[in-house]
Amino acid sequence: MKLLFDANLSPKLVERLAELFPGSRHVFQTGLASFTSDEAIWEYAASHGFTIVTADSDFLNLANVRGTPPRVVRLDNCNYRTSEVENLLRRNAILIAEMEQASRSTLIIRNTA
Repeated sequence: MKLLFDANLSPKLVERLAELFPGSRHVFQTGLASFTSDEAIWEYAASHGFTIVTADSDFLNLANVRGTPPRVVRLDNCNYRTSEVENLLRRNAILIAEMEQASRSTLIIRNTA
């Protein structure tokens, strides 16, 4: 599964999680700018086979209205350091990878550590 990290997350996550999620990108690596609309990011993710990872609840609303693709992983109350986000995604890698088989359009991850 390829992840597309939203602008509210660090671009460093792409490299740090490359062995778990090969082919992942950060929105800044796609030519999408900081102030690109959520709809444009949604369309890019859908047409390029990405799952969006974000701290932004707006993508959950889009998922409810539009369905899949793409899928959305939301990091709830995400004001963590990049290393904490990395660890959170590593701990939930199986759930993220199983989203497609489970027919889930969204996954909300909370930091319980």
